[in-house]
Amino acid sequence: MLQQVYGHSSGSGAQGGESLREDLREFLSGEAPLHQLDDLTKVNPVTLETVLRCLQARYAADTFYTNAGCTLVALNPFKPVPQLYSPALMREYHAAPQPQKLKPHIFTVGEQTYRNVKSLTEPVNQSVIVSGESGAGKTWTSRCLMKFFAVVAASPTSWESHRITERIEQRILNSNPVMEAFGNACTLRNNNSSRFGKFIQLQLNRAQQMTGAAVQTYLLEKTRVACQASSERNFHIFYQICKGASTDERLQWHLPEGAAFSWLPNPERTLEEDCFEVTREAMLHLGIDTPTQNNIFQVLAGLLHLGNIRFANSEDEAQPCQLMGDAKCSIRTSALLLQLPEDPLLETLRIRTIRAGRQQVFQKPCSRAECDTRRDCVAKLVYARLFDWLVSVINSSICADPDSWTTFIGLLDVYGFESFPNNSLEQLCINYANEKLQQHFVAHYLRAQQEEYAVEGLEWSFVNYQDNQPCLDLIEGSPISICSLINEECRLNRPSSAAQLQTRIESALAGSPCLGHNKLSREPSFIVVHYAGPVQYHTAGLVEKNKDPVPPELTRLLQQSQDPLLKVLFPADPKEKAQEEPSGQSRAPVLTVVSKFKASLEQLLQVLRSTTPHYIRCIKPNSQGQAHTFLQEEVLSQLEACGLVETIHISAAGFPVRIPHRNFVERYELLRRFLAHTFPGPHGPPPAEGRSEWSPCTEAAALQPLLQDILHTLPALTQAAATLGDPSEASAAPVHCGRTKVFMTDFTLELLEHGRAQVLEQCARRIQGSWRRHWSRKQGRRRRAAVLIQAAIRSWLARKHVRRLHAAATVIKRAWRRWRIGMAFLASKELDGVEENHLSQVPLPTGSLLLPQTQTSLLAAVIRLWPLGLVLANAAVGVRGFQRKLVVWACLQLPMGSPSSYTVQMAQGQAGVTSIRALPQGSIKFHCKKSPLPYADICPEPSPYSVTGFNQILLERHSLGHK
Repeated sequence: MLQQVYGHSSGSGAQGGESLREDLREFLSGEAPLHQLDDLTKVNPVTLETVLRCLQARYAADTFYTNAGCTLVALNPFKPVPQLYSPALMREYHAAPQPQKLKPHIFTVGEQTYRNVKSLTEPVNQSVIVSGESGAGKTWTSRCLMKFFAVVAASPTSWESHRITERIEQRILNSNPVMEAFGNACTLRNNNSSRFGKFIQLQLNRAQQMTGAAVQTYLLEKTRVACQASSERNFHIFYQICKGASTDERLQWHLPEGAAFSWLPNPERTLEEDCFEVTREAMLHLGIDTPTQNNIFQVLAGLLHLGNIRFANSEDEAQPCQLMGDAKCSIRTSALLLQLPEDPLLETLRIRTIRAGRQQVFQKPCSRAECDTRRDCVAKLVYARLFDWLVSVINSSICADPDSWTTFIGLLDVYGFESFPNNSLEQLCINYANEKLQQHFVAHYLRAQQEEYAVEGLEWSFVNYQDNQPCLDLIEGSPISICSLINEECRLNRPSSAAQLQTRIESALAGSPCLGHNKLSREPSFIVVHYAGPVQYHTAGLVEKNKDPVPPELTRLLQQSQDPLLKVLFPADPKEKAQEEPSGQSRAPVLTVVSKFKASLEQLLQVLRSTTPHYIRCIKPNSQGQAHTFLQEEVLSQLEACGLVETIHISAAGFPVRIPHRNFVERYELLRRFLAHTFPGPHGPPPAEGRSEWSPCTEAAALQPLLQDILHTLPALTQAAATLGDPSEASAAPVHCGRTKVFMTDFTLELLEHGRAQVLEQCARRIQGSWRRHWSRKQGRRRRAAVLIQAAIRSWLARKHVRRLHAAATVIKRAWRRWRIGMAFLASKELDGVEENHLSQVPLPTGSLLLPQTQTSLLAAVIRLWPLGLVLANAAVGVRGFQRKLVVWACLQLPMGSPSSYTVQMAQGQAGVTSIRALPQGSIKFHCKKSPLPYADICPEPSPYSVTGFNQILLERHSLGHK
């Protein structure tokens, strides 16, 4: 592999180096701006210089996240960017169909992690490993990821579950301020440096809703309580108490204004983390009430006063050391705040108890250094127990029942790689943990991927990468390593010398390529060449810190405290006296700090190996923490340390997607429909049932034709994608079929998924079309049946109605004919005499038919006469004389002619019509019955010879002359 950094290249020949320089010049002078390259795998050629230039261009454009294959590179902006982490942006990434197509962001990693654990086929636990140097922004990144998961994993369906989820989310987020206040401090490289490692397990139920969380911590730097380097500070909580306490609280905790404490350096420096109210509010949400909080702060104030105790050298070794200055006042205040007896406290700090056998006990005054060590031991012991108690309280508050969650997402925020002017056991453990995490990344991604290519039979040009296994062998190897030598020094019953330890390490591990020695150093030390660079460790105090001795008399003293919190932290164990440390050769092996840290680190790595890891590499642009400052030398060293160029090489040239043959066929067998639709013809038989019972050879042979058919669809899918989208995507999709797996890139996977979605859409449309056609035909049959039924019913109702009308009409006609015949008979009977007289007096012409004509006229007169009775009966004044004549004339409607020929004689003795009908003598009764027929009550236009509408009139025969 050929690399060039600022003109220094390594390669096989000058011709290759000249070609690389030309490629570099062409790439860096291209038309496309470098800040638009959101994925470093698009950089060509991939070198430290090109990667560095791209990151610098993106940092100048306020673009702080860049993809590098499977890793997300995060640059620390060293300034607040609120819009970059807003809830609206979280919802945008969560709702995106393909969040990887959006701009690179930590929310992309979070959403991919959440969707992986949400998979219904094989839900696998996920983990996000945030790594980088101290000050690179790991804590902030972890905090934003926790907020993202708390938002996207809280989608309950009921109000009760919504309230529970909100409570869990609030407690998980409130655990951050508490743990940062008690576990973070200001160092030379970072104002909010984590002085402990934590693995946060976000617990999800079957519905992928957050039900709880659990926090596991690693190696708290408790020595910081009593010892701080120059220009560094103690833990944040001490400064929060001194700056945020009220006047009454200051009096209660004996913290007057302007008080100086030796364990509180740089108090004038104000940081954003010095917010006391935020910590107190977060503790309230976690279930720590105000009295318990005051108890905690009172104990911390007692530790500050304990640090002001100073001892003077004793002239007589048989006498204990005397106190210096105001130390007596400090020890009195500390004993008061810790609720310890003052004299036993002072005696325990100055006098050491020695046991010889089981009965003999001796007391020996301590030297000044030993007194300081015992004083610091008390402070470190109390603070470590207090921190562990807070973690247990947080876990009890946010941890869910084991039966209520099925999967989890782990967030690992571990201390970054450190190299200070004076490095001791803490830095050795921290860098050891970073070496293990780097090996996990190399083993999981780089080494395993190349080995899998070789096993699957793929032609692969291997990429060289930096393997840190020799460094790990130096630190933890067997049988001899740095850790084993330090532990052995702790087990030896003799005082340890720093120079002697250095000599043993150099002589026993001289053959290791990662061990060095600084000949110019005045203090005993050794150098370890880590993956991130060489670090010099001083051997002075290394063994004592590894022992971490806690004298039993100090523990018994703290058990005598009347403080409620200290009683919880140091419970009186009645079995302790029976289990006191035995003497002689039966003494049990000492459990050292290195041993405990190594065991917890191995346990963490076992959890990480059982999950699908996601990596975020945090890069620090400068060591001063200044915004808009990009120092190439510092960034370059971090890029070299984390192996980013090797990661980009394999991600660009490799195949990150690997699917077993059987799973590949089961998922993409539908694409054979696409192939059959594009290229008609036989394409192999469909897979037979019961493939799970085949032998591996038989199954592989049967799957090969199916695999070839599916892979033959890729050109058509690529052409379709180029037609719909960018024509530049028309190149062949890289895919290789190994012995047991199919290897492909993300682009190929997207093509296959897009083609599968098209086939499913076509099938869905066909199913929908067939169903709609079936439903339409069914509806048509129903409609035609309904029409036929309605027509039949309407026809039956119409026939029934017509039959009723005919029957009614028949009855009416029959009655009417009967009445008409009766009326005609009565009229003819009344006119018989008149007709005879008239015929006898008036001679008839010869040969004429006078009688029938007369009868016809009279019949017409009779028919039209009935209104006369109505008019006369209803007249208000009697109708007489000429008026009656006119009425009779109008009612009879006699034909126009000679008026003299139609005279009406009113006298009885005169000739003419004596009486046509008798006038009514009383009321006229109308018997009407409403007809069921429509329009039956409407009287039509009467016929000249009809009596329509007349039912019955009761008349009495009477002559007109009687009136």
